[in-house]
This record gives sequence, structure tokens and C-alpha cells, in this order.
Amino acid sequence: MWSERGTDSNRVPPVRHPCAGRLIRRHPLNDEKDQERITMFNRRTVLAGAASLGLTLSACGKDSEGGSLDSTEGATVGVAMPTRSSERWLTDGKSVVEDLKARRYKTKLVYGDDDPKAQVSQIEKLIQQGVDALIIAAIDNRSLNGVLQQAAAADIPVISYDRLILGTKNVDYYVSFDNEMVGMIQAHYIVDKLGLEDGKGPFNIELFAGSPDDNNTKYFFDGSMTHLQRFLDNRQLVVRSGETELKQITTPRWDGPTAQRRMSDILGKWYRGERLDAVLSPYDGISRGVLSALKSAGYGSDIEPLPVITGQDAELESVKSIIAGQQSQTVYKDVRRLAEAATTMVDDILKDRVPYVDDSRSYKNGVKAVPAVLLQPTSVDKTNYDILVSDGYFTAAELK
Repeated sequence: MWSERGTDSNRVPPVRHPCAGRLIRRHPLNDEKDQERITMFNRRTVLAGAASLGLTLSACGKDSEGGSLDSTEGATVGVAMPTRSSERWLTDGKSVVEDLKARRYKTKLVYGDDDPKAQVSQIEKLIQQGVDALIIAAIDNRSLNGVLQQAAAADIPVISYDRLILGTKNVDYYVSFDNEMVGMIQAHYIVDKLGLEDGKGPFNIELFAGSPDDNNTKYFFDGSMTHLQRFLDNRQLVVRSGETELKQITTPRWDGPTAQRRMSDILGKWYRGERLDAVLSPYDGISRGVLSALKSAGYGSDIEPLPVITGQDAELESVKSIIAGQQSQTVYKDVRRLAEAATTMVDDILKDRVPYVDDSRSYKNGVKAVPAVLLQPTSVDKTNYDILVSDGYFTAAELK
């Protein structure tokens, strides 16, 4: 998978200290200035059985033959995921654990069940249990500053998984998909299906966004607006509710029933005698909530067909909905690849290798630019959903 990484100009090569375990890295912290910092990861886990084999470590962590010892055997990685209510996050947790175990790491997997305080407590416990690294998909991106200070004090590296952790210097790397591209893909699908580039319209559209405490929400929205804004400006697209600002359209915790209630309210107030032609939805769970509201309002018949409805994550229920001609599209993000990216990064860090990154400047969390690995998403609709089978993401039987 690493063959997909680019060679962007933001990468700055590391300088390796003569002693294993100490790396002098240059991470651009802003666009104007690079700061040199030395990051030292102390090992709290020694190579199992080293003493019985009569091996000794020199001051620079070398064996008597000059080779580096693998101090990661028996190391434990804490994995904090946000919720079990989404099929997607269950797949992420399972994939991360499987990949780490394949690399001979022990794991501790916890789910915060959409409760930020519970997640903080879980991470505190992982730190107290002495994990060697943390992979965290935050529930509330701004709630982790205190607990990550504890991680820093214990020399535990932190990888922000899919959702960028904000407001702290104590996050080392970020792994995700190109989230602006996700929004661009969703918007392009709407533009294409409505024929906006050919001058067709006007069409009515309503906008939905993700959770306000998830930094990805802004990236998705900004990406979609790069394609939709000009059609909103020239009135080929009309938002009858008037709710076009990000703060007006967010959906706390990405919750489908919340989206369903909002969609029902909009339909009842603004679409009596008017047709809704498209819904920008950032996530499959939200899309299913929107669909439920639309069906209750009489959409989904030959007389009143469903509008174009986007989505994200290629969840099984939504893929089946796409095949059935209900939800129009989803963005396929193979989270197995995301898990592989995260576990490769952990392996690099704990083995004193500097991970490669795709972007070391753009992903700013309010305190620093967090070096990021970004994977590319794929648009899926009724015409190409078989890619999910050929990739082994679902079986043909599961999609029936």
C-alpha cells in the first residue's frame, strides 16, 4: 500500500542520531518556519528473553555484533475507537487489532460508545496499564488535551486515527483518507447526476454535515463546496430551507435519527408542493435517516422518485440500498488500508524508524501541523459496486 505515497515537497528527511532510539526530525510546524526537535521514545518493554540469551545492550542499543535489537516483541498498543453503533468503526477496530497481532504486538481495544468522558477515562486506563503506543479515533477532538499530556509524560507516542485530534501538541502523527476529496467526490456526483455543468436547473437541494466536534466535518463540507458553491451562487441549486452555513447543518454524533428528524422538519416546512432533487449527505448513517424521512413524506414512487442522495463509508446496509435504487452513492474508504497505515506507523515508531508522511504542513490542529498519511477514497454507485466484492470488502452473498 505504501507504493501509493507521493513524494511531496513537504517531506523533510530525518537525521538519525548515532544512538538507536533517538531521532532528530524536522517537522514543519507552520508554513513559515521549521523547528528542529528531538523526539526520544523510552522503551518500557525489553526484548523478551534477552537476559536468558546472555544478550547485553550497549549505550546505543546495539547487540555485540552491531545489529539493532528488536525491542518491540511483547509491546502493547492501546486502540481507542469512538463507537460500536457504526458498522464502520467495528471494522476499523477489528482490522487494527488483526494487523497489530500479525506484527506480533499485543493489543488493548476499547470503544467509547460516543461518550467523550468515557473515552478519556479509557485512555487514562490504557496509559496506567503501560501501553507502548496509542491509536486514537477521537469522539470529541478537543477533549483529549489533558489525557494526552499524561501520555507524553509517559513517553507514549500517539497516532490520531481518521479524526484529527485538536488543541494539543501531544499528537505525533495523523492517518486518514483525503477528507476534502471525500466531499469533492460527493458534490461531483450531484453535479453530474443533475447535469449542472450542462446548464440544467434550477434544482432544490438540502445540505447535511457531520458532527460539529469532528474536525473531518469541516474538511468534508469544504471539499463539497468547491464544486457546489458556484451553482448555489448562480441559483442552479436552491436550498429552500436557507440552511447553508456549516453550523446550521451539522448532525451531532453523525446520528441517523437526528438527521431523520431534521429532514422531516425541512420537508414539512419548505417542500409542501415542492420537489427535493438532491441531498448532500456526508455519511451513510445520515443518508439512511434522510431516506426514512423522505419515504415517510411520499418519496420513492414512480410519481415521486427519490432525490439524489450521497453517502460515505460503504456500509453494508447502504450498499444494499444503492443496489435497490434508493441511496444513490457512497464513498468507499477501505478501512483495512487505513488500519494497515496506522499499524505500519506504530511499527516504524516503536522500531525507531521515521514514518513516511504524505503531508507535513496542511493538517493543523490549532497548536501544530500534524504529519499525515492520506489515503484516496473511491466513489461507488449502482454502476460499480462490484469493486467492493473484487476488493474482498464484501462477498457477493452479503450484497444479496
